[in-house]
Amino acid sequence: MEWWIIIVGSLCGLLAIFLTGAPLFVGFLIVNLLAVVMLIGGSGTLLATNSIFDSSNISSLSAIPLFILMGEILTRSGSVENMFKAIDGLVGRIRGRQYVLTVIVSVVFGALSGAAMAVAAMLGKSLYPTMMKRGYDSQLSIGAILAGASLAPIIPPSVLAVVIATLADVSIGEMLIAGVVPGLIAAGLFLAYIFTRVTLRPELAPEADASEMERKGVWHSLLLLLPFSIIVFAIMGLILLGIATPAEAAASGVIGSVIVAIVYRQFSLGMLREAFKSAMLITAMIMVIVVSSNLFGQLLAFSGATRDLVAFGAQLSGSPYLLLFMLMAIVFVMCMFIDQIALLLILVPIYKPLIEAAGFDPIWFWVLVLLNLAVGGITPPFGYTLFAFKATSGELDLKSVYQAVWPWVGVFFVLMVIVALVPQTATWLPSIMR
Repeated sequence: MEWWIIIVGSLCGLLAIFLTGAPLFVGFLIVNLLAVVMLIGGSGTLLATNSIFDSSNISSLSAIPLFILMGEILTRSGSVENMFKAIDGLVGRIRGRQYVLTVIVSVVFGALSGAAMAVAAMLGKSLYPTMMKRGYDSQLSIGAILAGASLAPIIPPSVLAVVIATLADVSIGEMLIAGVVPGLIAAGLFLAYIFTRVTLRPELAPEADASEMERKGVWHSLLLLLPFSIIVFAIMGLILLGIATPAEAAASGVIGSVIVAIVYRQFSLGMLREAFKSAMLITAMIMVIVVSSNLFGQLLAFSGATRDLVAFGAQLSGSPYLLLFMLMAIVFVMCMFIDQIALLLILVPIYKPLIEAAGFDPIWFWVLVLLNLAVGGITPPFGYTLFAFKATSGELDLKSVYQAVWPWVGVFFVLMVIVALVPQTATWLPSIMR
């Protein structure tokens, strides 16, 4: 059977299952098991069983539930509200300070949560109404919040980065750290875009006055923010210093999040129970997707599709940027309609042999994919981050959200071009770890 028939047939089968309303991860598992029976026969069930067992016992995957649990504890305990107050007190008296506050809070919260939907929901509920009351432009406010939320999957700890690294068989630690510089560049581009818009059109932001600012000193704000440095060091610091593996750093982050909740007097056993419950449900879904993706990759190899994909990639190896553009364009378009982790299940087994044939640096390439997936979360019509924001921002209509986000998608394109042309932006920090 031709390799393209296998891939197209699998995608059509997935689409048919999705139309029934079945969960995405269930659909992937069903299609994979059916493909095993069709290609190998009844004896293929042994292959499927071994693949599922081996995939689910990868020790590095333990970082996923721990990162999720850490974010759940911080969000459910309300500790992030203190972080918001602290950063608000540190931002100076400048025009458009609420826009600046949005970006900075997104960077810090992204380094604590790793979930774009959580950041968008938090800012949509807390910051957006305040911005509207103070006369800030609605479209620019929406865009700043959604773009800021998209930093969460890029800046470690990122569950999405762990999933990519596991599926693509690259170092999880290097993949996590590789997102730091691109994430900071993205924040810089967002601020540059905001200042440019506000300078050209001052009516987009009111004059900053004392009523906009928390009337607390800088030292008080720094003291309020200090507990969060425990978590940042427990994750990025321990990984960069080579003291802990990503899974160990994730465990340290969980302990740090509990300490932060205790310091702010917002810890309770009920909160911890709910955090564990939510983390287990999310982890179970991700694990099914991971084992299904590994099984799909084995099926591609068994059918000969991997060999044909390598031959196809070799034909384009003389035009690496053309191949890169094609691969990134596929991710961008499919992200408009498919969940990010679900898309990884389909594309990672297909992309792995292609990037090896083209000679791409795997960390650099998968960081580009990560950036593409991050912007996919805010790209109409089905970006999940868009719906998370709308659900918490009141009577805002979806059309306004769609219109507000497109300029920021353009800023993300600039970021991806920078990372594509200057690979060191993604590879420099990981090279320090080696």
